[in-house]
Amino acid sequence: MNQQQNNVKDIIQSGGAFLGIEFGSTRIKAALIAPDTTPLASGAFAWENQLKDGIWTYDEDAIWKGLAACYTSLVEDVRARYALELHTVAAMGFSGMMHGYMALDSDGKLLVPFRTWRNNITGPACAELSPLLDFAVPQRWSIAHLYQSVLDGQPHVSQIAKLTTLAGYVHWKLTGEHKMGVGEASGMFPIDPGTGDWDGERMKRFDALAEKRGVNWKLRDILPEVLCAGQSAGTLTVEGAKRLDPTGRLQPGIPLCPPEGDAGTGMVATNAVRPRSGNVSAGTSVFAMIVLERSLSRVHDGLDIVVTPDGSPVAMAHSNNGSSDLDVWVALFGQVAAALGIDATPEELYGKLLPLAVQGEPDAGGLLSINYVSGEHVTGFNEGRPLFVRNQNSRFTLENFVRAMYYASLCAMRTGMDVLTHEEGVAIDEIRGHGGFFKGGDTGQRMMAAALNVPVSIPATAGEGGAWGMAVLAAFMRRTDEKQSLPDYLDERIAKSIGKPVAPNPADVKGFTEFFNRHKRGLAIERAAVTSLQ
Repeated sequence: MNQQQNNVKDIIQSGGAFLGIEFGSTRIKAALIAPDTTPLASGAFAWENQLKDGIWTYDEDAIWKGLAACYTSLVEDVRARYALELHTVAAMGFSGMMHGYMALDSDGKLLVPFRTWRNNITGPACAELSPLLDFAVPQRWSIAHLYQSVLDGQPHVSQIAKLTTLAGYVHWKLTGEHKMGVGEASGMFPIDPGTGDWDGERMKRFDALAEKRGVNWKLRDILPEVLCAGQSAGTLTVEGAKRLDPTGRLQPGIPLCPPEGDAGTGMVATNAVRPRSGNVSAGTSVFAMIVLERSLSRVHDGLDIVVTPDGSPVAMAHSNNGSSDLDVWVALFGQVAAALGIDATPEELYGKLLPLAVQGEPDAGGLLSINYVSGEHVTGFNEGRPLFVRNQNSRFTLENFVRAMYYASLCAMRTGMDVLTHEEGVAIDEIRGHGGFFKGGDTGQRMMAAALNVPVSIPATAGEGGAWGMAVLAAFMRRTDEKQSLPDYLDERIAKSIGKPVAPNPADVKGFTEFFNRHKRGLAIERAAVTSLQ
């Protein structure tokens, strides 16, 4: 055994490692890292949302079974790599899909099934809240779901004692602390950048509106306490340790950092927390985050204003639909392979098929894909119908098909980004990518560079994803220099790992523009499909 391996074992045995766990749309993932942020081990558990009674949700039992299974997977990886049992860590943190709606009663029970970010069912609420707050409130935000419940007269509203998100819910169950990181909080209700807390003036406006409709609580009384990156957010309780590790080996008392959202962990994982820096997270959903130098000139429906984990304003161009439609097609190709007697794993299918996009024509040969598995707020859809369309003159090749699938996943985000760059004149020097979109070669970088017309770089740890970013936030909480800022901390540990950017290819940029215009025209087909295909 070499010295490096011995050092790693010492870190783990002494409880010096840091743990991050993120609840993604299709996987719950765990990352164990060294104090210098080097990945040491990982774990994962696959899960999927369901459409129940018109609501995209995950069962409450699935949250806890998935969490325990993910942690077990991590423990098994540590055991296999280092012949060690994992008993404790220096600190940990939890993150999850931002936004959504988890309303709890005074006993801590869920009043209604978890409503995820994927639900576009709060249009009437947003139509009232956006002008009232002078703030573009997206349909997936927690406040939109809350007020829609008020408008609909849903019986549970009067019983709400706590309102939180998935990350906040898990954190509360494991620590007993109703607290949340400011980045995650900024997807629930607007944050005042001057205080790093809920926007008090806007909160008063909401309370006055809700009171007129008979609401018996104040917003501040039900929302979590907001914390900045680096602050302590509680410790793992005995009950929490058993939820995470049913074997009982994990020790309680571990410090936890504030829970964050997948947007915040993406910014951390890509070292994109300073003004003019930006990152794009591409997976089941796709969103670009640009840290702002100045406030925008006006409210834009296509842009969310959130904040970094340390409180700096960020413009987010978010689209609900990313890789889900592509994933279904890859699974179909797997069935074709099986029918031909070929045993191909999902990893082999993705590894062989996705790079073909680079060989496709710049405009995807005239093909059109609209990947709306669910609604898409940026383009005004409450529901989605995945479509693939071609005419008689389209070049229907596998290479063009895969490129069309890549391009389709980026069109809604591009709509929001055009507002930011064309109307607001926001400069972007470089985009840093992370998520499954960027795995395997530079195909994802080339497609993203074509869509945004900016260089795209990938951190060496991009494949580790948000769980790794959450582990970094846990390590930041325990830094030796408490005055060190998050941007400086990340520069010190991550900056050197950022890969060389892939510059946009002019032919690809032109081709994407042609596809994008075709896609916008094709939304008329999508509207007809939503009406016709029930």
